[in-house]
Amino acid sequence: MGKRSTRENKNEYQLAREAQNLTREAASELMQYVSDDRIEKIESEKSLPHPDEILLMAKAYKAPHLCNYFCSHECPIGQENVPELEYKSLAEITLAMLSSLNSMEKYKDRFIEITSNGHVDDDEVEDFKAIRAQLDKISLMAQSLKLWVDKAIADGVM
Repeated sequence: MGKRSTRENKNEYQLAREAQNLTREAASELMQYVSDDRIEKIESEKSLPHPDEILLMAKAYKAPHLCNYFCSHECPIGQENVPELEYKSLAEITLAMLSSLNSMEKYKDRFIEITSNGHVDDDEVEDFKAIRAQLDKISLMAQSLKLWVDKAIADGVM
């Protein structure tokens, strides 16, 4: 049986592993291709994980949020393009999604007007930016819902 970590500043990967009560050795067995030494290097931040290792961890630890965490915090491209998702309850996600969709309703006619000619004119840019912000909110809520579903599946609830 492996020993428990007493380290205070645990990273997201170690917290996810420990949430499943897995030692590094047990986690390594579940992931097959990732050694316990490699897990230790990732958790102690001596080495950055590879995307394929994150996929294995997410599955083994029943922690689908690790994929978003990696992309939004460690991947240079993701840091620029992937928003960090917060795990929320289904009710919170649903209400936020409905609010975003309702807000978009008031922009619908303007969106059609702006895009009908195939380009955005100079006098339409500010309105288009406001529309894009609403679309970003809807996209974020859709991704939050996907994370919630993935977690429910990982936990065996669905």
